[in-house]
Amino acid sequence: MPRTFVWHRSRGPQHTPKETAPTGELVKVTQVRSGIGHSWKMRLVLESLGLRHHQDTVIQKDTPQLRGAIKKVRHLVQVSPIKE
Repeated sequence: MPRTFVWHRSRGPQHTPKETAPTGELVKVTQVRSGIGHSWKMRLVLESLGLRHHQDTVIQKDTPQLRGAIKKVRHLVQVSPIKE
């Protein structure tokens, strides 16, 4: 299948809006991209978050340690607050 789209650095949005961290006691972390092709450190962070495979979801308590781990793999996961 021929490539119909080639990514150019000069194309695309010049600025993306900054994501704000959801506030709440619990957060739902969903893995939206695979860890294949990424460094071993990122795969270890995904494992430490409790994410074993693509589209896996875990509910974690919102802590500064969790925020740091999510920041390392923010392009592989999606975070949303849990309403109680």
